[in-house]
Amino acid sequence: MKRYDLRHLKDGFEPRMKEILGTHKKGEVAIFLFEIGDFTPIQKSADLVKECGYELLNSLKFNEVDWTIVTKK
Repeated sequence: MKRYDLRHLKDGFEPRMKEILGTHKKGEVAIFLFEIGDFTPIQKSADLVKECGYELLNSLKFNEVDWTIVTKK
């Protein structure tokens, strides 16, 4: 299991998240932390996880501005 903090990328986290998802092997779990702003990135991240062939295990608000998702290949 690896944790990736993408908060510094603000709204531009999706390309990096996709790049990271492409490197994981079957059975590996990845945790992503990103800044949400207006909740639009939540659906985008869920769609990206599905597009990359991953299972979305968990999706939750981490604090006032951050969101965490857990994925598995």
